Order: sequence, then structure tokens, then C-alpha cells
Amino acid sequence: MLDTALRIVRTEGADRLTLGHLAASAGVSKPVAYDHFGTRSGLLIELYRWIDTERVNAFRDAMASGERSFEETAGMLASAYIDCAADMTDEFHAVGAALAGSEEKAAVFQELLDYSVQMFVSVLTPFGALSSEELERRCVGLVGAGEALSAAMVRGKLDRTEAAGVFAALIRGSLDERPA
Repeated sequence: MLDTALRIVRTEGADRLTLGHLAASAGVSKPVAYDHFGTRSGLLIELYRWIDTERVNAFRDAMASGERSFEETAGMLASAYIDCAADMTDEFHAVGAALAGSEEKAAVFQELLDYSVQMFVSVLTPFGALSSEELERRCVGLVGAGEALSAAMVRGKLDRTEAAGVFAALIRGSLDERPA
């Protein structure tokens, strides 16, 4: 049903995504949709997570191939994150906007950001001598920067090359061991 829900968001907009419309479009009865998702917010939360999972899988696939130097890793990490954050942006942001103000959305968004931080930690750990706590703190900042650069790119303030270049420079600088 999530494939159908995503198609509805893409073709008709998030406002048209209701459990009744989803059931009709997916060829199931309304009780099936209601039993599965409970509420429209439940549907939107599951769709939001699903879209993010697709983005994370693309990110993971891009980072999984071969051994690289730190410079290469920083460039690939930056490009992969920017590409993933920009991929399906319309649907991700449309669903996010439909959930605006929802406490559930804030909790899920934070969960997704925390997962991204842990992915950055795992990718960058081999390249520095920072404590795990310090590396995690810096990765929190990197994920925030990646989100901001992606948003600037979506708004047309940066192109993909600029966003990825700035982000790669931030990643490279993040493992500097000098105290702040």
C-alpha cells in the first residue's frame, strides 16, 4: 500500500492522501487500510519512514563500494548525502508538510536524523583518532550541515556541485583533532 500512497502523493499531492482514497486506489477495503495504518497520521508517518529508508539505502549503497582514502571518502560521503537528501525531495517534504505540527513527525524526524548521525560515525571512524563521543558530536553537526546544504540546493541557492563541495570540505575539517 505504501507504493500506492507514494504514487498518490506524486500525482495528486499529499492533501489527497487519505485512508479511504488509498484503499480505493490500492484495491482493498477501507477496513484493511484503517487496520493497517490506524489514522491518516499513521499512514503519513509510515510513508515518511519508508521514503527515508529508500534514501538511506541509496546512501548506504553509494558508500559500500571499495576502500578509499579519507579525501575520497569525504567527497563520496558528501555527494551521497546531498544526492540522498535531494532524492524524492518533493514527496519527502510534501509528506513532512502534511505532518507539520505533529508531535509524531518531530519524533520520527529526530529518529531519522539520529540514524544518519550513526551512519556518519561508522563511515568516519576509521579516519580519525577522536574519541567516539567527540566524533558523534561532530557528526551531529555534519548531519545538520548536510540538511541545511540540501535545503539550500532545493531552494536554488546552490547547485549540486557547490553543495557537495562545501559539504566535503566540512567533513574533511571535522576530523581535525585540535581542540575547539
